[in-house]
Amino acid sequence: MDAQGRGRADDIDPADQWVLNPNTGEYELRLPPSPPQSGVPGPRRPPASDGAPPARGRTDTPGRPRPETPGRAAPPRRRRGAPEEPLPGRRGRRPAKKAAKGKKALLWTGGAMAFVLVAGAGGAYFYIEHLNDNIASVSDDGASTGGFQKDKAINILLIGTDKRTGKGNESYGDSGSVGHADTTILLHVSKDRSNATALSIPRDLIVDVPDCPTTQEDGTQKVIPGTQKARFNTSLGQDGRTPSCTMRTVTELTGVKPDNFMVADFNAVKTLTSAVGGVEVCLGKDIDDPDSHLKLSKGTHTIEGEQALAFVRTRHAVGFGGDLSRIGLQQQFLSALMRKLKSNDTLTSPSKMLDLAEAGTKALTVDSQLDSIGKLKDLGLELGKLNTKNLTFTTTPVIDNPAEKVKTTVVLNESTAPQVFDMIKNDVSFTAVKDKKKKEAAAVAARLKGSKAPASEVRVRILNGGADPGSAQETLSWLQVEEGVTKSENAGNAPAELAKTTLEYAPDQADQARRLADIMGLSGSAMKPGESVQNAQGLPTMTLTLGKDFKGAGASLTAPSKAPEGVQKSTADKVECAE
Repeated sequence: MDAQGRGRADDIDPADQWVLNPNTGEYELRLPPSPPQSGVPGPRRPPASDGAPPARGRTDTPGRPRPETPGRAAPPRRRRGAPEEPLPGRRGRRPAKKAAKGKKALLWTGGAMAFVLVAGAGGAYFYIEHLNDNIASVSDDGASTGGFQKDKAINILLIGTDKRTGKGNESYGDSGSVGHADTTILLHVSKDRSNATALSIPRDLIVDVPDCPTTQEDGTQKVIPGTQKARFNTSLGQDGRTPSCTMRTVTELTGVKPDNFMVADFNAVKTLTSAVGGVEVCLGKDIDDPDSHLKLSKGTHTIEGEQALAFVRTRHAVGFGGDLSRIGLQQQFLSALMRKLKSNDTLTSPSKMLDLAEAGTKALTVDSQLDSIGKLKDLGLELGKLNTKNLTFTTTPVIDNPAEKVKTTVVLNESTAPQVFDMIKNDVSFTAVKDKKKKEAAAVAARLKGSKAPASEVRVRILNGGADPGSAQETLSWLQVEEGVTKSENAGNAPAELAKTTLEYAPDQADQARRLADIMGLSGSAMKPGESVQNAQGLPTMTLTLGKDFKGAGASLTAPSKAPEGVQKSTADKVECAE
């Protein structure tokens, strides 16, 4: 960002306009007095053609006078809602306690690549109106949860397209691409923000793309027909599909409904890496790939711009030469970019933070639930609570498509993929987290330990709290006929739906609860010590409420506690060399 971009044309270095506030320990933008002028700079984009809709930025209100005094320079505008600084010599508020460097760094970053876009936006409060105008958004078409919430786990769909827009990008691959889902990551952040999983979805994975209601440019709705057994990357761009269709496809594939999506094109890699002065990557061998234009020797290198784009695009020169090998390289790159953002070299440079804010917001296309700098800031602060050593990169387990003689696509590995998806749905970490959480998990697991009553002594009533219609009766029949739980009854529908199945019981029914948990495959977290109720015979009985996670009578409800054997994973805090 140059000086003129903020309404100053005095050849002032933007970095010189930042002053350390001793009360808060933060850098703040201080502009020198100047003649009155617009408080919101115009967007850096060519003027709209005739008939094009106006830019989204704020405009002056007709008839609204500007607060100016003849002969006096207008003071710098404060951001809305910000308190005035205390005058020199006056007693100000008590200095705020400084956050630890690592924690403060994460509040700025919060993730990598598209996480980085959030981070750059989250730190850019000083330029709200201009940055808001940078952000492009499209409708989520009802495919999301309605947006992330601070008190729940967060699922963000990050999509990198292969659209060749932007200077110099037309020479890469298919210059006429409509912009398919070339790189897709489902980022899951745990409810307590102690850990996160970044799940890569291969572009050549064979999936069923569902019917997709899609908002057209004129505001009308059109349902784009689904496609059976299609490549995952066609869920975007093909036949006019928008990111909301990729979101629906991911929900169908994993069972996880994303809260929001973010889309970035080739320019995002180039501009973000240049904004931070390059990122350091490691190669375990020499690479010379004419297809991606990457030529690097073995060892560590600092890359940015075109070279960074070549790095994330190369595939023929690493691993087995396919898309799965490239995914590993991209995950290494994202980890490196995240580490660079956390470094003091970035955090203590106001000019780099300005560049990040510009690059991040210009590189983004977000869903309609996440279309302002304020919302991005809130998301960035939630992601910022994460410790990078507990951010795991992994890839959807797949195998070669058995229907092909020449292997060009992949299909789900049905022996391991469901377990990976269940871990994300059930908010289970792929990494060992802090001791406090381990102790909490041990206390919950202890509910399963102890004596178990005979099945014939288990007294329970069954409610349907979000499972498929008829599930309560199906479970009742299965328990009575096949498991010997004869003192059970169908109590109809629960008063409210539950996401997960629960079993509530009184303290003196713990042995019955353990037996029923063993029969149904309930986890300790599904067992809720509480009170008993009276059944139809007036006897104390437990309450089993079948939630939305119920898979059918006899299907275990115990979530996996660790990743299946053979699933590749890495964490963002470690440097790995590409082979």
